[in-house]
Amino acid sequence: MIMSITERVHLARERIARAAERAGRSPQDVRILAATKGRSVAEILEALKAGIDLIGENTVQEALGKFEFLPQELEKHMIGTLQLNKVKAAVKLFHAIQSVDSWELARALDRELSRIEREEPYSIFLEVNPAGEETKRGLPPDQVEPLIEQIQDLQNVRVVGLMAMMPYQDPETLRPHFRAMRELFEHLHQQARQKGWARVEMRWLSMGMSHDFEVAVEEGANLVRLGTVLFGPREA
Repeated sequence: MIMSITERVHLARERIARAAERAGRSPQDVRILAATKGRSVAEILEALKAGIDLIGENTVQEALGKFEFLPQELEKHMIGTLQLNKVKAAVKLFHAIQSVDSWELARALDRELSRIEREEPYSIFLEVNPAGEETKRGLPPDQVEPLIEQIQDLQNVRVVGLMAMMPYQDPETLRPHFRAMRELFEHLHQQARQKGWARVEMRWLSMGMSHDFEVAVEEGANLVRLGTVLFGPREA
């Protein structure tokens, strides 16, 4: 029997709730981001009707082809690699960028945002590569705090969390990496208070995808990025 997207969303919420309860957490503390790469507007709209209120796209180009057909108030994040030459378009399309992994990108975002009148700084996440995979982008964990120190010199961006992309492995083997991410997140939250970092509001720990999100929730994720679990396998 083929499940509908609505049924898939409800099942994902149940699985998150059980994982959160196993860790002694409230399921309400965990937010779902629907990863919509390769998904149609119709599929996304069905997910929204099922209660999804946050989506993430991997490229500016794909976002340009979809967002005009989606509710303007829908929260939209960039979760893929952002090229410097796409910064101008990205800050107009997305409410937050989850894939900031360099001073050059943070500075380029700040420079572009200085041309836009905003009431508050723009939200960015720092992307971390906790497993040290050579084929993946992201900061080594020990370079996150130095980059945050640099970002204090910027006026138009604010670090609101961390994002991690884990290897595609048995979820249990990833548990130490998820735990290390939570420890880094908590450390930075404490440092922000102690040092009075003006450009940090450590709210979100974005980790866990369709194959490993339950372990991620057990280890502290409060934002999970789900694609296949919500939409089913992409058509070839």
